[in-house]
Amino acid sequence: MLKIFGSSGGRLCDGVSRRDFLRIGGLSLGGLALPQLLQAEDLAGIRRSHKAVIMIYLVGAPPHQDMFDLKMDAPREIRGPHRPRATSVPGIQISEHMPRCAAIMDKLVPIRTMYGSPNGDHDSFICYTGRPVPQQPPGGWPSLGAVLSKLQGPTDPAIPAFVGLAPKAGHPPYGSPGHPGFAGPAHAAFRPSGPGLENLKLNGVTLDRLDDRRALLAGFDAFRRDLDRSGAVEGMDGFHQQAFNILTSSKLLEALDLSREPAKVRERYGKGDPNNYGDGAPRNCEHFLLARRLVEAGARCVTLNFGRWDFHSNNHSELLTHLPLFDTAFSALVEDLHERGMARDVAVVAWGEFGRTPQINADAGRDHWPQVGCALLAGGGMKTGQVIGATDRLGGEIAERGVHFGEVFATLYHQMGLDPNRITIPDFSGRPHYLVDDWQPMPELIGG
Repeated sequence: MLKIFGSSGGRLCDGVSRRDFLRIGGLSLGGLALPQLLQAEDLAGIRRSHKAVIMIYLVGAPPHQDMFDLKMDAPREIRGPHRPRATSVPGIQISEHMPRCAAIMDKLVPIRTMYGSPNGDHDSFICYTGRPVPQQPPGGWPSLGAVLSKLQGPTDPAIPAFVGLAPKAGHPPYGSPGHPGFAGPAHAAFRPSGPGLENLKLNGVTLDRLDDRRALLAGFDAFRRDLDRSGAVEGMDGFHQQAFNILTSSKLLEALDLSREPAKVRERYGKGDPNNYGDGAPRNCEHFLLARRLVEAGARCVTLNFGRWDFHSNNHSELLTHLPLFDTAFSALVEDLHERGMARDVAVVAWGEFGRTPQINADAGRDHWPQVGCALLAGGGMKTGQVIGATDRLGGEIAERGVHFGEVFATLYHQMGLDPNRITIPDFSGRPHYLVDDWQPMPELIGG
């Protein structure tokens, strides 16, 4: 974190009044040496292109049986009251409460057989890393956004490579944007929510004064570098530069300013509810629009957390509010990406940490079910208009083509131009780790 210190509660010698310090937190910078990065992009054939990922965490795990895998031949205590609807792709049906996604199914890929959660505990970790929480190496597994920040760096000096739109939540994992892990704190998500937005402003400090402080900071670092033989200070240079680049440019603030969007576009996404739902995340449809604006401005990864889908009671009535809002915002995002010519470069994935029980409980809810869950993918140059996987008659077990979280991550890295089985990142002990463990990109999504 960069802090520009001033006098406590008073004025500077130039008479400028301001807060105790100006703070920029969690900014991202490149990790690979430039020749390695250019080589990786050349091998992938994406030199000078801007690939990106938007990852949507459906907080608390949504019920797959009521979204993409409705079982109308099962008993009522399994299938629930919701009905399926036909989509634009013959043979694929989804919930009746997702009409807009149904209309653009040719641009989507529902996965009905996600697995990988080890114990059914609530945590966003597996959604952001593709790995279970236990048995982490020194520093912890980094999230996808942190990996992209470290390996590929920012596309624009004024835009963080990794942005997390999640506000804090009552249950901390519900508000996580994805941790940096052993990628290092410089690759943590930049979080513009709340006071973070105000910290993007100079608040009365002129650019000349900021340049003076940059020069002073450089002087201290030069002195410290003479004493430091570990390279830690050297590694902070890019971090400081990124902070100054953001402060002295309006690009990030402009990307976060939804008033710059035409009213018709904002209406298409909808507003939703900006307040946290219980101990979960907000059902904020405008975050989907912010995600598009951020990747368009240069971000490589944007994460957002949506709702609270842990419906141990009143599952059916809760879906009547959650599903339409998600349907509106997700479909608007996908259509927007296609209309702007961004769909081949920007991959979108929405999922929760596990699925829900086939059996509806006494409180009209569904409980935790790590055996199988669901995901919804779009964009990224992937082959869409198909459904992947099938469950048994009751929707409780995988019958065909189980998909591990790690396979989706391998596919996303592949689409970003990174070979998940060749590139490594060292943990805090210096041991190198591949981006995924023994998982390959999914041939259904990238083949042919």
